[in-house]
Amino acid sequence: MTDEILAELNPKQREAVETVDGPLLIVAGPGSGKTRVVTQRIAYLIRVCGVSPYRIAAVTFTNRAAREMRHRLTQLLGPNIRDLSAGTFHSFCAMVLRREGEAIGLDRSYAIYDNSDQIDLIKRSMKEVDVDPKSFAPRAVLSAISSAKSKLLDVAGFRLAGESYFDEIVLRVYERYEELLSQSSAADFDDLLLKAHFLFDKFPEIAKKYQDRYVHFMIDEFQDTNVVQYSVAKQLSQTHRNLCVVGDPDQSIYSWRNADIRNILSFQTDFPEAKVIVLEENYRSTQTILDAATSLIATNTQRVEKELWTQNGKGASIVVREGYNEEEEAQFVIRDIQRLNRGEGDDVTRRYSLGDVAVTYRVNAQSRALEEACLRYGIPYQVVGGLKFYHRQEVKDLAAYLRLVANPDDDVSLARVVNVPLRGIGQRTVDELTRLARDSETSMFAAIESLAQSKEKGTGVSGRFAQRSTQALIGFRDLIKGLANQAESMSEDTPVDLVGLIDLVLNRTGYKRHVMEESERGEERWENIQEFRNTAEDLVHLGVHDALTEFLERVSLVSDIDSLEEKPDAITLITLHQVKGLEFPVVFIVGMEEGILPHTRSMEDPAALEEERRLCYVGITRAKERLYLMRAFRRRVGFRGGSEPSTPSRYLTDIPSEFILTEREPPARTRATKWASSAPRIESAMAGVVTRRRASKPAAPEAATAAFSVGDKVRHATFGAGIVMSCKPSGTDFEATVAFKDHGAKRLLLSFAALEKVE
Repeated sequence: MTDEILAELNPKQREAVETVDGPLLIVAGPGSGKTRVVTQRIAYLIRVCGVSPYRIAAVTFTNRAAREMRHRLTQLLGPNIRDLSAGTFHSFCAMVLRREGEAIGLDRSYAIYDNSDQIDLIKRSMKEVDVDPKSFAPRAVLSAISSAKSKLLDVAGFRLAGESYFDEIVLRVYERYEELLSQSSAADFDDLLLKAHFLFDKFPEIAKKYQDRYVHFMIDEFQDTNVVQYSVAKQLSQTHRNLCVVGDPDQSIYSWRNADIRNILSFQTDFPEAKVIVLEENYRSTQTILDAATSLIATNTQRVEKELWTQNGKGASIVVREGYNEEEEAQFVIRDIQRLNRGEGDDVTRRYSLGDVAVTYRVNAQSRALEEACLRYGIPYQVVGGLKFYHRQEVKDLAAYLRLVANPDDDVSLARVVNVPLRGIGQRTVDELTRLARDSETSMFAAIESLAQSKEKGTGVSGRFAQRSTQALIGFRDLIKGLANQAESMSEDTPVDLVGLIDLVLNRTGYKRHVMEESERGEERWENIQEFRNTAEDLVHLGVHDALTEFLERVSLVSDIDSLEEKPDAITLITLHQVKGLEFPVVFIVGMEEGILPHTRSMEDPAALEEERRLCYVGITRAKERLYLMRAFRRRVGFRGGSEPSTPSRYLTDIPSEFILTEREPPARTRATKWASSAPRIESAMAGVVTRRRASKPAAPEAATAAFSVGDKVRHATFGAGIVMSCKPSGTDFEATVAFKDHGAKRLLLSFAALEKVE
């Protein structure tokens, strides 16, 4: 029986499976077979050690991972796992509360509120405590409450910990929110964890029952636990101390979900007798990919040292490729995929299916150029974990407004945005408007026109609507007519183009404010709007009317292609956060630039920069055979118009040149002149990227490298004259902040910037 369970395990995996007494930390590198170790260890406990499944709990973080765990265990053990507690952390705590929650006043039939339920309750709570949702976004308040609960702060704890005025506002809402939850006999997702912790803390006899029951407690993906989850695990492990945690600090990328990397890093402090086993043999990737990943992550300080290795062979070199802009970057991605699909290339030994390929990116908005390239070249694709770019809510909303400006009789677009942002036009009013249009055999917009005329005369159809609804509908009509008139005046009298019209729509309709006030996804949705707006820049040479017509036609054609998602042979477009847990023979990472990866939000925070590096590490280690790192020399940035030169990601400098094949294809014909003038700077920058070497421990930069002092006058080939504001070490490089006369302050890595000192 023992040989059957251990047969296919390597020595380190076998050691992890056979270590059954005392706390155990398994540091599992990517592709090291951790799921197999977890399931085989449970089988070993049951089959070899004679532990009853009833005495074992194993928790993970997603329903998918939990299903996979139970599926494998069923194959190994059959129906013997019925009494095993195996599921997500939340489901485990929910089970405990169903059984024991009455001790803390929670009915056994309590409801679990999802995110939309929580938002509704937050809005009600804010209303009842006189907090204006226009001043404090409900999602921001809910996020603060969720963060507090993940740190073991109930209302009383939050009252003591609060410091700011915003904290005072949140406290008022938090108190009422908890009262309403209690009145409703309900718990939110965070409560499942927090209430379980308080239950064990306040009622030792209940805690002891579960401590005695669970002789073995196992946590998968331990790097993703938050404070309260780790606290629950420690509570349940007090008696037997057989707590086994499996994870990898190098793959901790969810701090924005309140995951705390300190849990896995401090495990040995909390459990001094813990045994640590590091799984370093990789079954997924080639040695070249692993060496690149190891070199990349070695710079981080919050980690456990390990050296990944494999028997898969050296494999192909990593390709670093750059395009002139994001469109050309996307074209290069597609052309490389087509070559692999045909099996072309000196080092390509087989044909890859489209399903073998994943294209990953840092933010969802980056998918736009990739999706358009797929459509242009006829490449089937699927967007994982989110809607296609032109199907996203904010993109469709903005497109609907533009359609109404071009054609007010578009009923579908009107129905979509007539109450977005909220204007007091409820569904009952929309239904009645639809009936009026049907009775009059006109469009909904024309029906509003007839309603306005009826109101002026005091007769006819105005009686079918409440006074407030009538005013709201007429106000919407005036908004759309005003935008349409403005568009006509732009075409005739002013040089403002389609981009200007989009800006006007965003501001006049209140949609910009509507999106920005959404704290949880507001920034992501705003990035998508910026990307949508950027696509209009290609039509600035046309008048507003012609540009709008062509633009809307283009968007409509893209939006109508849905059948591609149903084809199994399609490339996968996916964010780096979503790709964790997956693997592909071929992986592309696009946008390897400063400000994207690492993201601009992380630039001033060393801990955030380390998490961005871990995110890049996760992306690299998804690749089994071939890895492509892509960047654009120029990229459109936000609402500043046009595009700006980009700097290669600092993470490219961490990959030794021996693992890299650098390629640059001939530019698109329309960009040849610009490219030719820029090529020397591009090649200089990329030479720095691919030739720099770094030891596993980063060396301190030599003083001679810092050629600039504060106050030095310098000149940059693109930004012109400037003054050095600061110059500080950055890894193996130096980062200078320079205030340029015409371009403002810029942060530049000296190895890329080619700054010239001006005497």
